[in-house]
Amino acid sequence: MQESIDRRAQSLTELSLKIWGFAEAGFLEIESSKAQVAYLEQEGFHITKPMGGMPSAFMAEYGSGKPIVGYLGEFDALPRLSQKGVHIAKEPLEVGAPGHGCGHNLLGVGALGAALMVKDAIAAGTVQGTVRYYGCPAEELLAGKVFMARDGVFNDLDICFSWHPSSMNNVSTGSSSAMNSVKFNFFGRTAHAAGDPHNGRSALDAVELMNIATNYLREHVTTDVRIHYVISNGGGEPNIVPAEATVWYYVRAPKREQVEQVYQRVIACAEGAARMTDTTFEIEFISGCYNTKNNAPLEDMLYEKWQEVGAPVPTEEEKTFAKQLIESSNPEGHVATAARMKRMGIDITDKYTGDFIVPIQQNNRGVGGGGGSTDVGDVSHIVPTAQIGAATSAIGCPGHSWQITSCSASSFAQKAMLQAAKVLGLGGIEVLKNPALREAAWKTFNDEGTKYVSPLPEGLKPALDIVKH
Repeated sequence: MQESIDRRAQSLTELSLKIWGFAEAGFLEIESSKAQVAYLEQEGFHITKPMGGMPSAFMAEYGSGKPIVGYLGEFDALPRLSQKGVHIAKEPLEVGAPGHGCGHNLLGVGALGAALMVKDAIAAGTVQGTVRYYGCPAEELLAGKVFMARDGVFNDLDICFSWHPSSMNNVSTGSSSAMNSVKFNFFGRTAHAAGDPHNGRSALDAVELMNIATNYLREHVTTDVRIHYVISNGGGEPNIVPAEATVWYYVRAPKREQVEQVYQRVIACAEGAARMTDTTFEIEFISGCYNTKNNAPLEDMLYEKWQEVGAPVPTEEEKTFAKQLIESSNPEGHVATAARMKRMGIDITDKYTGDFIVPIQQNNRGVGGGGGSTDVGDVSHIVPTAQIGAATSAIGCPGHSWQITSCSASSFAQKAMLQAAKVLGLGGIEVLKNPALREAAWKTFNDEGTKYVSPLPEGLKPALDIVKH
């Protein structure tokens, strides 16, 4: 069955590199989406697009009837992380342009490859059912799957899988953070900042006072809460009292209900700032997402598939590149990662590429919060979902960095992507032919007893132009 990936290795690698070259930011992944759709149409998949009000979102389907297994793909790049591929020094291809600093050119194609593997098994009569690949935009904005989820596109799935580029080959057992992404737009009154400042009401003052209040709030939330912001509009020039100013917040916590509680306190900070400055404000809700919901039966099965497939094996040239990249740009990152892995009984002192499989972390089931977020969390609250990581970047690369952009075009990253596709493909075939596994996965899912309610305000549309602003 792994031969399905082996015979497509060249075309999948070429597709990944093509998307790396497009490097399109969230909601703008038009060419990346087109390239995947064209590939899947040639493979006989039926395409549904657009989805969730997003032009780059689509669903590709093969087979018929139940059970239905889904794969989540992403292909958005990150702003200002343009970088030459396989290059150990920071050197943008285009200054200020996006780059794949999270490896989503690999993520989408790897999940697509897994769907092709299941498609081949269905076509051969090995299994019965349906396989779907979801092209999901704007994961970095934590939005694409949330809008798709609100529209119900995942509701009839039996099982769902995803993966993420990493520096390790593993099965994800920890949880991500739930999150709200919100802009606070303040409105005041313009005036000459020197000639008649008394006539002005500064929206920027309101933004700054809100931020001060929120920074004091940090002392009075639990340590696993994260609140961070950027001032995306601070006015024009110093001689004009700003009549408009905007601050963009992410509010994160381990559980969805905790986010809602902290978010109300952040709104109170905005209200206080508006009163102090005699300004007004409006809330522009961008997106919100759930924490990931783990599923032990699926995770244990994927770990077995990782052992069956095996870790990617880097060449000496690939090892040298990874070592030079880290030693020249982030040696402390490697030291910190090595120390963490040593506590798990794994010695990577002299390793810079992940040529091993991390044992499944039984004591980390569902543990998380305080870290990053993903809109995969929303899907995991609708259908039993499991994820893996594959070693596509050098050990020690900072997240969302030019170093990862460089690694994401490398040959060892492509190897890891193909291994991830095999693991997830075997996983999909297993759940289609194993009703006991599906039953166990759903029992684990239902035991938590939570019901998915979209975090999006009613009628909210995707902020398709948000990256331009």
